[in-house]
Amino acid sequence: MDEQVRESGADNVGLVGDDATLVPADYYDFDGPQYRLFRLGTYYDPARDVLIKNFDVDQRADDTGIRAFHVSVSDGLSVKNIDVIGRHDSGTWGPALFRVTDSDGSGHIDGLRITDGADWQTQTPGDLWRGPTGILINNHDGSIRLDHCVVRNYPDNGLYVTGSGSVSVVGGLFQNNGPVNVRIGASRATVERTEFVTDQRSPYYLAQIPMRFDYADRVVVRDVSIDLTAPNGDAVQILDDVESAALRNTDIDIADVPAAGVVVKSGSGPVSIVDVDVDVDMDCSANAFRLLGNGGGVVVQDCRIAGSASGENLRHAIRCERDNCEFRALTVDQWGGGKRRGIALLGEDYTVYKCRIRCSDRPVSAYGDDIWIEENYLDSYSGDESIRIGPDADSVRIKNNELPDGIQDAGGRNVLVTGTTY
Repeated sequence: MDEQVRESGADNVGLVGDDATLVPADYYDFDGPQYRLFRLGTYYDPARDVLIKNFDVDQRADDTGIRAFHVSVSDGLSVKNIDVIGRHDSGTWGPALFRVTDSDGSGHIDGLRITDGADWQTQTPGDLWRGPTGILINNHDGSIRLDHCVVRNYPDNGLYVTGSGSVSVVGGLFQNNGPVNVRIGASRATVERTEFVTDQRSPYYLAQIPMRFDYADRVVVRDVSIDLTAPNGDAVQILDDVESAALRNTDIDIADVPAAGVVVKSGSGPVSIVDVDVDVDMDCSANAFRLLGNGGGVVVQDCRIAGSASGENLRHAIRCERDNCEFRALTVDQWGGGKRRGIALLGEDYTVYKCRIRCSDRPVSAYGDDIWIEENYLDSYSGDESIRIGPDADSVRIKNNELPDGIQDAGGRNVLVTGTTY
């Protein structure tokens, strides 16, 4: 194909391959706008009931790569079993754009595999800034579900979503895309049973973040695996315009650089982090959880933080600057050197309950106000204090804990210790 097929406002359109391969012309031989193979519908004149399935897009030739499918529907989008083969090295738009324009409309993308990546703009004949996006969903008002999609090595995000609709990512793999593998701004965002891998650093990026949520009424992440073998950025970022978020049953492995597991940015709403395992390896000093600034309360419960991380850069397994946070039934084991510490409580109104924390340095730094610490086991491998109460701390209650290394009180006010063994 060396020119675009365009149809606006079409109804009941099917593009169905029977062992079919689409071969786009290269950047120099494509006739007309070098952007798309198929453009079905526009934002202002969308199509309806569009089916696309069973195609290979072969872009293995030099200087080849194009948006194969650019589809805007009011309702009824179905995309199945699409493979994009070959490196996208033309410097034009990425392989796919989808949107649903009706708030009651829906779409389903199942088995879109974009695995050979794309080149940075300085290596291509086209001048697209930075390079192409793997899957783009923008100006989106309905609901879209993506099942079993695979996107690797795209320079301008693997999946990028904007709009007032909702998006679900279920299953699949997102690997080594930068600056973010899955970046979502939507009214509701769900990511579940999906694998994220960063095992090869981009020479162009300071970040290859697995997940970033820019804004949403509700974010849900569950049953997700994040493997940062060669991390280049935090694992999960929840930004200030997210009104609420929940992370469940997720595994995060971090190695090599001082990134963070889960970062909750100042301004976001309440967040719950439950049954999340973070392994922080020996060459890294990442915060497993970094809870920043003002916003809704955060509950961290039944989570496990392990590994031989040092405290050379980001000293604490958990750094909490936010008020009104609870830490319940956590298991923290950080045996590396460099003064690795457990939880830093730097704001107001905290509960630490039934946690087991062992670190190379002190387990708890109580520097804020209105702190309740009850029924915990807090131990330092190096024999440093189990709890340090900062000079500006106020109203610290320590009840029924086991503290093998005792308490260092640097001048806190209204400190009460009851039923605690040393």
